[in-house]
Amino acid sequence: MAKSGRRSGFVWRGRIRALIAAGLAAALLGAAVAAFPRTTAEAWREAASDALVAAFGTASDERIVVVAIDQPSLIDVAPWPWPRENLARLVEAVASAGPAVVALDILLNDPDRNSPVALARALAERYDDPAAVEVLAKLPDPDDILASAFAKSPVVLAALLDDHVAAKPGPARRPSIVLSGPAPSLSPWFAQGISQPYPPLQAQAEGVGVASLASGPLGRVRDVPLFATSAGLVQPGFALEAVRVFEGAAGFILVGGERALHVGPHVLPISDQAGMRIVPSDRARWHARTVSARDVLAGRVPAERLRGQLVLIGGTAPAQGGLRPTARDPLAPSVQIQADAIATMLGKAVPVRPPHARWIEAGASALLGLSGAVIGLVASPGLMVAGALALALVWAAGSVLVLLSTWLILDPVTPGVFGVVATAAAGLAATASAHRAAVAIRRRFEQHLAPGVVARIVENPKLLKLAGERREVTALFTDLEGFTALADRLEPEVLVDLLDRYFTGVTGIVVAHGGMVDKIIGDAVHALFNVPVDQADHASCAIRCAQAIHAFAENFRRRPENAAIGLARTRIGIETGIAVVGDVGTGAKLDYTAHGSAVNTASRLEALNKAFGTSICVGPVCRSKAQGIAFRALGKVEVRGRGLLEVFEPLDAAVS
Repeated sequence: MAKSGRRSGFVWRGRIRALIAAGLAAALLGAAVAAFPRTTAEAWREAASDALVAAFGTASDERIVVVAIDQPSLIDVAPWPWPRENLARLVEAVASAGPAVVALDILLNDPDRNSPVALARALAERYDDPAAVEVLAKLPDPDDILASAFAKSPVVLAALLDDHVAAKPGPARRPSIVLSGPAPSLSPWFAQGISQPYPPLQAQAEGVGVASLASGPLGRVRDVPLFATSAGLVQPGFALEAVRVFEGAAGFILVGGERALHVGPHVLPISDQAGMRIVPSDRARWHARTVSARDVLAGRVPAERLRGQLVLIGGTAPAQGGLRPTARDPLAPSVQIQADAIATMLGKAVPVRPPHARWIEAGASALLGLSGAVIGLVASPGLMVAGALALALVWAAGSVLVLLSTWLILDPVTPGVFGVVATAAAGLAATASAHRAAVAIRRRFEQHLAPGVVARIVENPKLLKLAGERREVTALFTDLEGFTALADRLEPEVLVDLLDRYFTGVTGIVVAHGGMVDKIIGDAVHALFNVPVDQADHASCAIRCAQAIHAFAENFRRRPENAAIGLARTRIGIETGIAVVGDVGTGAKLDYTAHGSAVNTASRLEALNKAFGTSICVGPVCRSKAQGIAFRALGKVEVRGRGLLEVFEPLDAAVS
């Protein structure tokens, strides 16, 4: 029973092996991903997330105007860096239109080096003649002019994290930060120092924000700081401070339980690094929200374009060195990145990676891997490819839906890759298992069955019930008369050659008639019909096979070389009945054969030919089932194990 159970589990063992192979492949992929440096794995994930956010993310920038100090401005107005008078003229021109806030993405951390006062001091030091430069020292200070321009509109200035500058608060108004609920565990951007705006300028500003931008995986800028720290000094990010001043908020509320920052009417999710992911825009959006500083100075920009808007001023020319790569553009000016950050904050949705995203993706990878393994086991090659692609697309589509409905970012690629790899591994393992099974079937049956029958079994192994079954079979036994005496007197080489030629003919006839050569024992051939697959009219096929063997054997023994050694006639016995068919044996010595009274009867009928002087002897059951064949009754005989049976000889003529 145990042996039979093992054989019946042949197909399932192959499938289990395929499942294991798929699991191992997915595990190896996971191990490979884990073995890579974390930055590499993050780069893969972030590249996919960048594509997701860039393709489906949206941000509102109708209230944002970028005044670009672009290449035409540098050509028509002055090369960079601009004198403070020029910057003051630009700020005054913008302020005269009545913007809600003016945010300068320009670090103004030192006094104007080209101011009259600075030149006077330099000349005094060089020539040691203070009186010679008194006139210069009395000229207006450009920094004072710029500070006066700042007083005409709410202004936010930029600071930069800098390890080489001491961190100290400036005179600008500092917003309050109120903590609500438990303090979240954050690791804000940090530097030993910070470059603050020049104090006289900062004194006229409504706020100062950190405008530093850091490159993440793949060298792209995808986050801006909401807060940064430097030697205990906490300072808001530049974009966040611009939004606070724009909304007229006195400060921020940090809700620890929600990991969210409230600024005016906006609720912003805050990352572990106290940052926020931006929705990057393309050049078409830049063009729509941008005006040239040259045009503002020339009065070619209508005041309505700037009135009530959040205006950003910054450089966009390559010579200014503020170009950074984003998910949408490899050369994005920092002022446009800050505009994207502000647009993201002012919009209704901020993309954020959930805290437990890794666990969600790991579970999805396992589920998709298992689904892929099942698809690889049961699907055809074409459906397997379609199924693998469907798994990847379903997960990617799910990631898009999650983003659009909740603005949570999940890796849209890696779990799908696990599904594809598991599908391919299971499919390859199943194919290899099926190939091994086909090879085993062919090796086992190709010399015993017709090629068409073997092909049917290979195509549908379920037709082959190796574990055993009861089925009606027709057994055919042959025997060479007087073979023992012949074998004793022939040389071994002659005997083997004789049998080789004889069995080649007999077995070929059996296979040609749809029978299966069960075994060859000595000079005898045992054949079965209606196994291992159904065979229509198997009794008639067996009788016609016997007649063909008889004709071959008679011609064979009359050949001169065979007649010379006294080769005798071939006797054949045939009977039909129910038999138990299946694999019998142990280990590698398994034999697909049949057991039953019909098989034993066919063997005994073969021997009865000697008494009747016939060559073919057919049992009563086979005779009753054979169609279109004429018989001659030989009489009733006692057959051991069957009792008294009437036996028959087939005639060459068919029944009329």
